[in-house]
Amino acid sequence: MSLSKAVVVITILLVAVFGIYLVDLFGLPGSPGSGEVPVLPAVEVREYNGERLDSIGDFRENSIKGPQHVNVSSYYLEVTGLVGSPRTYTYDELLARFPHYQKVVTLHCVEGWDVTILWEGILVKDILADAGADPSAAIVIFRAYDGYSTSLYQSYLKDQNILLAYSMNNVTLPAARGYPFELVAEDRWGYKWIKWVTAMEVSNNQNYKGYWESRGYSNLGYLNRSFFGL
Repeated sequence: MSLSKAVVVITILLVAVFGIYLVDLFGLPGSPGSGEVPVLPAVEVREYNGERLDSIGDFRENSIKGPQHVNVSSYYLEVTGLVGSPRTYTYDELLARFPHYQKVVTLHCVEGWDVTILWEGILVKDILADAGADPSAAIVIFRAYDGYSTSLYQSYLKDQNILLAYSMNNVTLPAARGYPFELVAEDRWGYKWIKWVTAMEVSNNQNYKGYWESRGYSNLGYLNRSFFGL
């Protein structure tokens, strides 16, 4: 082997070894410790049990501060208020601790568009039970990474098996859709579907008004009623 070829081979080997070292140190995208969105199956499904699904790309961006980019390695969900045992969960703890469920639900936006998606997540009622939520408490206040907030009745969250979703159409929630968690508030207007959820507070303050509610939107958010007023 000539000297020049030997130099090329040695250089390639050194780059490969150094690359392995960097991957081990910092992690591949989506791997534990990398702080990036973990990778679920990359192919978005568009049909489920014979029902046509809309695409992740069919959503319109209308969040109050634009898409948020949450570092999962420092993320946690707080559960406080009228609970027996206040909790703080990491992303991995939530996914490992509670059963996972899927359901097809349509989001209806007050702007006049809608999307039907296969959501996968964990039940809000399981999280509340784990924290020992007072069953007589009226509402749960949800807060988000961008400062957004809304509230829903605890009875609704339990009776309708409301999901805190981490996946849509079989892929991990994109940042624009609320990664790491979006509330799937079925049968409620889209402003109740809070994204980037960071906190749940069990409360009896039924007069609490979230971001849009404090601007005149209904606190109840029923789809079969106007989204303005009560």
